[in-house]
Amino acid sequence: MNPNLAECPQPAIGYDHVGIRVSNRRRSLNFYARLGFRETYKIPSGEANEMVTQAGVRINLIFNGAQRSGRRNVLLDEPVKLPGVTHPAFLVADIEQFQAWLGKEGVKITEGPKRIGPRRVALFIRDPDGNVLEFNQLIPGEGTDDDTL
Repeated sequence: MNPNLAECPQPAIGYDHVGIRVSNRRRSLNFYARLGFRETYKIPSGEANEMVTQAGVRINLIFNGAQRSGRRNVLLDEPVKLPGVTHPAFLVADIEQFQAWLGKEGVKITEGPKRIGPRRVALFIRDPDGNVLEFNQLIPGEGTDDDTL
């Protein structure tokens, strides 16, 4: 830690949501609803919403994305790697059951499932706009995750 910086008196105590920019409202609402998210609030101007799972996992869809051909992700698929948030990571209870469901639903797994560090197994998918979504099953009793994904 930099000795010239004071420790924040109000560090984060939880995580509220992640915003995901999309290009097509209806297509994205349907995709995320299939993953268990339900719309709970529409921002009056229509530019975004809030969606929540039964477990209280929250996302916001932001409806002002430009449509790009080939679902290319500007943070991950381009040769120049720009700073930014590359993906949210969600927890599931059973990664194998989730994998089987994705297959039945025709959702392509882009990576995994694979063990990452000592405490999780992960798989990755993309939404219709190419946004990467990671899903993890935690391995009980294992050590802390010391990888730097």
